[in-house]
Amino acid sequence: MSLYGKILLALDLSAECDQLINKAREIASANSAELYLLHVIEPLSFAYGGDVPMDLTTIQEQLDEHAHSRLNKYAEKIGYPVKEQMVITGHTETEIHRLAKEKAIDLIVVGSHGRHGLALLLGSTANSVLHGATCDVLAVRVHEEK
Repeated sequence: MSLYGKILLALDLSAECDQLINKAREIASANSAELYLLHVIEPLSFAYGGDVPMDLTTIQEQLDEHAHSRLNKYAEKIGYPVKEQMVITGHTETEIHRLAKEKAIDLIVVGSHGRHGLALLLGSTANSVLHGATCDVLAVRVHEEK
């Protein structure tokens, strides 16, 4: 019996994602696990508090299309069968937790930038995912690409 049957890899689509996909591939291979890829887009209305005097629908659709394209490239690059790729609009931590429960995920893999100072006090996505998850969470320390 494998330790992790279903793995959710949450990607922010940054340059550092290669570090995450390598780690997720290793763990998925070792466990013969199903691998799910996820990217969450925070709605533009979140960033502007909902008080935007223009329709953001077209811009949001362009962001979605771009995210689907980038996520597909990571799915091809990972070199392991991907059960499902998902781009979801919502609050990042909430959507990761919801999807992990919905898909009965055993392990969530996220990147951690090792923030310091004020960013550390305010928390990070990895920290929020860790504290609200009902399964194991692997926060992979990523290093900025130079």
